Amino acid sequence: MAEERDRRGGVHPVDEVLPPGRMAAYGLQHVLAMYAGIVAVPLILATAIGLPEEQVVYIINASFFMCGVAMLIQAIGFWKFGARLPIVQGTTFASVTPMILIGEVYGLPGIYGSVMVAGLLTVLVAPYFSKLLRFFPPVVTGTVITIIGVSLMPVAIRWAGGGDPSAESFSNIGLAFAVLVFILALTRLFSGFLGRVAILLGLVFGTVVATIFGVASFDTVGTSSWVGVTTPFEFGFPTFAIIPIVSMCLVMLIVMVETTADILAIGEITEKDIESNDVARGLRADGLSTAVAGVFNAFPFTAFAQNVGLVRFTNVKSRFVVATGGIILLILGFFPKLAALVASIPLPVLGGAGLVLFGTAAAAGIQTLSRVDLTDNRNLIIVAVSVAFGVIPAMVPEFYAGFPESVRIVFESGITAASVSAILLNIVFNILGRSESQATHSGDATAHTPRAREEV
Repeated sequence: MAEERDRRGGVHPVDEVLPPGRMAAYGLQHVLAMYAGIVAVPLILATAIGLPEEQVVYIINASFFMCGVAMLIQAIGFWKFGARLPIVQGTTFASVTPMILIGEVYGLPGIYGSVMVAGLLTVLVAPYFSKLLRFFPPVVTGTVITIIGVSLMPVAIRWAGGGDPSAESFSNIGLAFAVLVFILALTRLFSGFLGRVAILLGLVFGTVVATIFGVASFDTVGTSSWVGVTTPFEFGFPTFAIIPIVSMCLVMLIVMVETTADILAIGEITEKDIESNDVARGLRADGLSTAVAGVFNAFPFTAFAQNVGLVRFTNVKSRFVVATGGIILLILGFFPKLAALVASIPLPVLGGAGLVLFGTAAAAGIQTLSRVDLTDNRNLIIVAVSVAFGVIPAMVPEFYAGFPESVRIVFESGITAASVSAILLNIVFNILGRSESQATHSGDATAHTPRAREEV
């Protein structure tokens, strides 16, 4: 680690500024890896509450724009906002079901009002929540990072089949496999720049092949306008009702757990010590971005787990690469035709790349768990049970269908379910009734890093 800093004149790889061309390529790679997640939430919400097509297009462009703003706040940071790490921001899927329920009764103004309030409350709560860092030792973070990859695997598999299980075809799966083989070949043959942009080149290769065989459709590019500006309160001034606000605050509590886990995951991958004030700045960035999103017709933000694997795969740790991706998203938000072009990448192409990305995230988690003493049955039980809770939503999506909404919000996200399970089990098995020295000897059970201990 020290040698790596010396080669860069004392600059940590997270703070390294790369040549403009490479930063643009790496940033675009992040954007293409996450764009489906940006588009998915507005589409799901619009379908559920019956929004007209023009409103859906507007919200998608607003989401691109606000994702760019959120990424710049998180990666570059200012004052006490932003973790200053290569963390990609996206709309949290934990908010989908509550927003649908709010939208059916209160409409879009009710959704945006609750989003604004929940975001501001997150900013206020962030420094207190960050003091819980001692409850995220390697046995917890390693489990969560592993589940990030494992729980996203079914997403990549569905993409590989075309996104619709009833319409899966050999051509879709073949296209995804071709993209996978292309990425693997580049990674095997090239260790430098070309190897690091293998995901980007794989997406381009897959899209070209899909176009040749008539699988890709660019109809929305032709119908989209060239220029579009996101204006505040496009759908009316927000309304504020207690039930929607409480529901969205619960969502943001889940977001804080997910973001904390992602910040620690990126810290592990980039080999950067994470202190409680880093987590507090990251959570404040989530809250601020979410509050502003309510003004500019977008939805709650969280650290996007999809891109954790990309940082590990490329070994490109610079936060300025993510900031460049944020600038690209800002541009897409101003030019709907470009956003439509990005959104035209076929799902099977994304599926082939997703298998590599999400598998890499799982492997990074296993690497973290390798430092934990799994011969201690306490740690073994924490990992085993948390992984079990984490895979339930992915393996049996309808498992929690009959549960109350408050339970579903937490446990229908495999990442959140694994996080809550690992944190609680670590408290029960490794913290309650045991001294810190005993817990640390049991596989770093209570301390993430020496700095984190001192800070807390």
